[in-house]
Amino acid sequence: MRFATRTFLYSFTPFALLLTGSFWAIQEMVESTVHERLSAALRDTQSTIARVRSKGELQNSRFLRVIGENAALKAGLQLMAVEPQSADARRTVADQLRDVGEKLGFDLLTVSDTQGKPLAGVIRSSGRLIEMDTAAIQPPGRGFLNLEDRTYQVTSIALEQADELIGTLAVGETFDFSGFTTPAVLTRDGRVLISSVPGIATPLVEAALKACLPQAECKVKLGGDTYLSLPLESVTFGDGYVLRSLQNVDSAIGPVHAILRQVFLVAGLGALLAAMVVSLLASRSIVKPIASVAEQLRECATTGRLPEFQTTPGATYEIREFTRSFNRAAASIREARQSLHRAYVEFSGSLANALDARDRYTAGHSRRVSEMACAVARAMNFSTEELEEMQIGALLHDIGKIGIRDAVLQKPGRLTDEEFDLIKQHPTIGRRIMEGVQGFQPYLSIVELHHENWDGTGYPNGLLGEETPLPARIVHVVDTYDAMTTDRPYRNGLSHDETLSWLQESAGRLFDARVVEVFTQLAPAFARRRAEGFNLETSMLSLVEAVADPPLPARESSEV
Repeated sequence: MRFATRTFLYSFTPFALLLTGSFWAIQEMVESTVHERLSAALRDTQSTIARVRSKGELQNSRFLRVIGENAALKAGLQLMAVEPQSADARRTVADQLRDVGEKLGFDLLTVSDTQGKPLAGVIRSSGRLIEMDTAAIQPPGRGFLNLEDRTYQVTSIALEQADELIGTLAVGETFDFSGFTTPAVLTRDGRVLISSVPGIATPLVEAALKACLPQAECKVKLGGDTYLSLPLESVTFGDGYVLRSLQNVDSAIGPVHAILRQVFLVAGLGALLAAMVVSLLASRSIVKPIASVAEQLRECATTGRLPEFQTTPGATYEIREFTRSFNRAAASIREARQSLHRAYVEFSGSLANALDARDRYTAGHSRRVSEMACAVARAMNFSTEELEEMQIGALLHDIGKIGIRDAVLQKPGRLTDEEFDLIKQHPTIGRRIMEGVQGFQPYLSIVELHHENWDGTGYPNGLLGEETPLPARIVHVVDTYDAMTTDRPYRNGLSHDETLSWLQESAGRLFDARVVEVFTQLAPAFARRRAEGFNLETSMLSLVEAVADPPLPARESSEV
């Protein structure tokens, strides 16, 4: 074996082993850390739930002690003990339970005799408490009760008269997961009663949890993802009930793995180049700089972004070149994302120009709608990402008119009913055109739903109120404004004031009143922009320009 080959192997093999072990250890450490933090977060959540529940039980016990002194309730219960079949006694007790339940907000109240047999009770149905048939139920002293596909959390107190037990009062509230910050399930003897795991059917959750011991932490597979499940140990529910919280481990670790794989690939290539040109002593000198890089990669795992590496003092040429190349690659990726967004905007602008070019009366309509809709959205505190979607979606809102023949689209007179029905198909046509283009999904709702009216009389789906997404409702107002103030072959455009007055009259009927209110506040700036002429000479208004300019308006509903 040649000396050069032996030197290469002696340099490369230890370093490769060290590098592979380091990368594996980092990945294992990241997974272990994420797992431990998820477990800690779940336990903190459960502790909070336990404290809240304990406070609630303490408060309920105070209420129950007060209720237990209700003289009318005790009298009715004693009368039922003497005359078990007395309808008047049962109604008296039921009325007292109903009165208590309405005042304290309980959903279920029952009284039982000294043997635990239910005598009377009320249950909440359609928002009010009604008398219930107690023959088929046996409420627990403390825990849960399932009735009519609902689960109630129940507690009880003894009713005494002159220190003699005369019965038991049980009260319950509907149990739900509205206060939980993580998915959770309530089980009884291995059967899932309630589940808040998103997107996973209850039978699948129940099947996955069968492998878990009742009071033990475990990992389960749901929908292809791994979940960490912990029981609520700090509170005992009794009677076979177990409350478990779940946390998606894969969703937490997945982004970290993706970043580590990319970074490790680049780091491995750099290490191979270094191992081929340096001696054993030089290879050992690389260990410290590599450790520094690995530390920065661990920090990268918490940020989710490619890091900007700083060259460590004493680093070899190869390490310095590696960090510079990585930083250049990261910068190129950021620039590529920005270029891709600009390409989307310019492409959308070209499509809008192609559509507007078919009709000289609507020239510039799509750009004006986009600019004004962005201004309204900005005034309504849209995020940067939402503003980007608004900008492009509004540009393409009428793209479906490409599928309408010129004889109808450019008809100089008013449309017949048949022709108008054809025009009304353009939102659906637009959706079909765009849903086949990867990356245009965020804009589909604006394209398809920008002619839906607030009162449900719009098209194509007749959506009512907030069933239409807010961006589409904004474009609806802006589109209408621009259409009504633009001259058409069969009529002159209305003035700004006339159009604004009509929009205000139609607020709450055709348009979202909140959008019209914001539009009205921005109306003076829109009128000034129309008087001066929108900037149609530039290739495309950037998002920053569209948002930074004085506020602009919304779109058409009565016009097509």
